[in-house]
Amino acid sequence: MQTVNVGAMRLPKLGLGTWRLKGEDCTQAVLGAIGRGYRHIDTAQMYGNEAAIGDAIAAMPIPRAELHLTTKVSAANLAPDAMRRAIAESLRLLRTDYVDLFLIHWPSAEMDLAASLATLTKLREEGLTRHIGVSNFPTALLRRAVEEIQAPIVCNQVEYHVLLGQTRLLAYMQSKGLALAAYCPLAQGRLAEHPALDAIAAKHHATAAQVALKYLLDQPNVAAIPKAGRATSQQANLDALSLTLDALSLTLDDADRATIAGLPKNVRCVNPATAPEWDAPEA
Repeated sequence: MQTVNVGAMRLPKLGLGTWRLKGEDCTQAVLGAIGRGYRHIDTAQMYGNEAAIGDAIAAMPIPRAELHLTTKVSAANLAPDAMRRAIAESLRLLRTDYVDLFLIHWPSAEMDLAASLATLTKLREEGLTRHIGVSNFPTALLRRAVEEIQAPIVCNQVEYHVLLGQTRLLAYMQSKGLALAAYCPLAQGRLAEHPALDAIAAKHHATAAQVALKYLLDQPNVAAIPKAGRATSQQANLDALSLTLDALSLTLDDADRATIAGLPKNVRCVNPATAPEWDAPEA
């Protein structure tokens, strides 16, 4: 498994997203993914499935140290005491002593960002999480966290796919050596069939979704966490990763990349009313 390396963190390039997976279906999806070779599982407090994933962790056939586990604290729990209670509950439900990456799930207009990041840092120092980061932080807010507050974050998890450009954010993150974890990398199923991607896929004997996923996985410091409950989807995504290692198989050429670059870049699948200003100007 290829990894994104940031400091001591080794983040597997391909992970399993678990948003909307619940109960026994979630447990079996996680166990199936681990059995197929996945070593990166992503969840969040607000998903309501940490207990189901904890059941999978308790039953998984590999040592805990071989698994990268990410969870996220909800925006309502960003005050220091609330964040401590949140990670304690997440660890209890996940049946583990630590997570590998603990993220602020969404920024909040009411949050004290410096205090929240200071608490994250303390949780890391105490060993409750190996690494810390944020999610859904636009460039201006991320710059504040990294440069003004100087928090030791290693990752920003954001929506990223071939129909949503993240040029400014990605350039900034790469300049700082941060990992970008792409959620909704297949645009919530919109990329399973797409004329431009279908044409590229036919040329390479792949699928449109594999082309879309490979486009992300080929980029430095980018990991992807597509949700995949079914065995066939998990394997197809894993095959896309293995194809990135095989120059004789799915290798996107300049024409392919130009076609993808020319696609619309304004399709955002996740945009709640409380979302930050995505394109806020730099101060």
